[in-house]
Amino acid sequence: KAHRPQTARHKKIIVLLDLARLETVKNRRDTYELLNCDDHRDLCTRKLKKDPKQYRPDICHQELLALIDSPLNKAGCLQVYIKTTSNVLVEIHPSIRIPRTYKRFSGLMVQLLHKMKIKASGSSTTLMKVIKNPFSRHLPAGTRVYGMSVGGKLYSPMSLAQAVLSDDPEGDDPPVCFIIGAMAAGHITKDDHPYIEEMFSVSEYPLSGAAAISRILGGIENRWGIV
Repeated sequence: KAHRPQTARHKKIIVLLDLARLETVKNRRDTYELLNCDDHRDLCTRKLKKDPKQYRPDICHQELLALIDSPLNKAGCLQVYIKTTSNVLVEIHPSIRIPRTYKRFSGLMVQLLHKMKIKASGSSTTLMKVIKNPFSRHLPAGTRVYGMSVGGKLYSPMSLAQAVLSDDPEGDDPPVCFIIGAMAAGHITKDDHPYIEEMFSVSEYPLSGAAAISRILGGIENRWGIV
């Protein structure tokens, strides 16, 4: 039986997109844009002496679309944060509409990184804002934190939801947080986040972050009867 959580009482699944490459650079037109491997290959290799393949802000864009567009978020059961490789921590309001195109997303993130917050036009709602580190200070007391990695303990999406959540989104069990990588290569580790209890995987194959998110949220939506 499907049930819809009441917005005043339900729990929220917390998701941190970690190690996102969101850095700004001034272009030849004297405006700022997100540093990325397609437009700034020479700048990365010659001036920054970095591998251009590391600069993939589009990964964060794809993951945010998967999260904010999900039925779980539309039901009011999701809280998303981003942490960049420059240690900038961002809180995302669930009502935000993520731009569909990368170019518009890039412009929005540049505005955020320079002004520290984005407000909704015609209202006082803050859609995105830079908040104080560490991330752990923003977690409710007793939150159980899990990391996602292809090397983690393998579960099907349904089995994972059953393992970490009760079937009642209004129950008294502790909140749950998933930490998911937003980088081009590498893994989330317990060294980066000592409060991670366990590492999980939702496929025996390496998945894109957006694909992994869709599987995780699908299992939770099924568990909680969100259609």
